[in-house]
Amino acid sequence: MERWQKLYEESLTSLEELAQDHPIDIESLRPVIQRYPFRTTRSFLNLIREKGDPIWRQIIPDTRELEDEGLSPDPLNEGHLTLSPGLIHRYPDRVLLLVSSTCPTLCRFCTRKNRMGTTGTCRKALGPMLEYLGGRPAIREVILSGGDPLLLTDDELEEILSRLRKIPHLQVIRIHSRAPVTLPERITSRLCRMLKSFHPLYLNTQFNHPIEITPSSADACRRLADAGIPLGNQTVLLRGVNDDPEVMKQLMRNLLTIRVRPYYLHQMDLVKGTGHFRTSLRKGLEIMAHLRGNISGMATPTYVIDLPGGKGKVPLQPDPIRREGHRCFLKSYLGEPVEYPEVEE
Repeated sequence: MERWQKLYEESLTSLEELAQDHPIDIESLRPVIQRYPFRTTRSFLNLIREKGDPIWRQIIPDTRELEDEGLSPDPLNEGHLTLSPGLIHRYPDRVLLLVSSTCPTLCRFCTRKNRMGTTGTCRKALGPMLEYLGGRPAIREVILSGGDPLLLTDDELEEILSRLRKIPHLQVIRIHSRAPVTLPERITSRLCRMLKSFHPLYLNTQFNHPIEITPSSADACRRLADAGIPLGNQTVLLRGVNDDPEVMKQLMRNLLTIRVRPYYLHQMDLVKGTGHFRTSLRKGLEIMAHLRGNISGMATPTYVIDLPGGKGKVPLQPDPIRREGHRCFLKSYLGEPVEYPEVEE
């Protein structure tokens, strides 16, 4: 067993373990983790400085997760867009493969939190996925997601990448992983050597707060960058975590120092169990206005919203938003207007 696997197995998964070092009400939180499982690596948990701080909010269960705010367990319509088990096809030239069903740390705001926490990989479904991909020459890019693809072993991941590279029209492979942040020990020299053999290959990770940039996570990113893998970051805008212009400015600047290019700033998805994390669109636009001109263009992400119903990501700027009272309308990537509920501050 590799060191990263041992550390993963040592992750906290029970409220009793959590309560040994952190002040929580076990009985009030028990219904929460019965619905939405709890897991965190010890290294990421150790970044907590005090109750309610940015790391605490991201990983410690909260009774507000059980509030019914009319949000959907699948707001992005991924179920309807799943055309083969584990394969989501929304855009014409790229597909998403869900190759793992869990993560080193189960974030409380996760888009897929309503189906997260089980174990397993997509190896049994890989054949139908490849058959689907092989028969559609318009598909030029594959994104490996989950869960976290880097929880697969090196051999499992290499098998998937090798079989994908045998499909002639697939040009680019992208991996989405938060392991550099929550389990940086996973980024081994052996993993990087293996990934290097499958270029062009890109990796997007997710740093949400400057605290998360530690010597270990910086070293993980260095290893990947030294293997020639371009790194991007997709930050989620979270109430009480990073919805502050100065915090966001520090995060984006610091990402460049560890060779990670800020890519997206995501507006929170309308996912059941995550409503307490949502900020207003106005707040996101204020943050972006603060970033522009105060940090370099390389450090400035694109503020995007993934529209409900599978309508796709669209960039948010003041002009494209049409307001009627408290109702907002944005254009989907297909150009049609889509109503989006605003949060009142």
